[in-house]
Amino acid sequence: MRVLKFAILGLLNQQKMTGYELMKQFESTLCEFWSAKHSQIYPELKKLTDEGCLEYEVEISGTSLEKKIYSITKKGKDEFLVWLHSETILEATPKDISRLKIFFSSSLSQMNEFYYLKDQKRQHKERLEHLKNNQKKFTKIPASDSDEFGDYLVLKGAIMREQMTIQWLQECIELCN
Repeated sequence: MRVLKFAILGLLNQQKMTGYELMKQFESTLCEFWSAKHSQIYPELKKLTDEGCLEYEVEISGTSLEKKIYSITKKGKDEFLVWLHSETILEATPKDISRLKIFFSSSLSQMNEFYYLKDQKRQHKERLEHLKNNQKKFTKIPASDSDEFGDYLVLKGAIMREQMTIQWLQECIELCN
């Protein structure tokens, strides 16, 4: 299954965008749970256009700069909604190098194990602050039928994940003493 296809269709179901604007959405809004590179997005846009799921208008900026503004077609919206309604099987736990290192941390000196855990906690605190800053864009909880509601829910989940990870790391640090 081409999940990138549905990520792009979902974004364009919310609003028309250029390829560059789509890339920025992956870097800012979706980055906490999904990633795609420039080299993946543009070929997928071409495939989706060839399949009739997207269409675009060419807009001229300045004297010669052309940009394509993509929008979802009825076919694209139908395929997106079928995918959105389909069952989602829980995926295997994602690989996590830092937890793998913690699993084997007894091979380190107690001091190095302690410093590793402290550094992991610091990094997660930084990520938590970043997420909380992103949350400031919501002055109130968005309506459940708005395009922002899903963003709000995922961001809330990411904040909770980081808070729990920090709590877990703190308990690990205390156990090292």
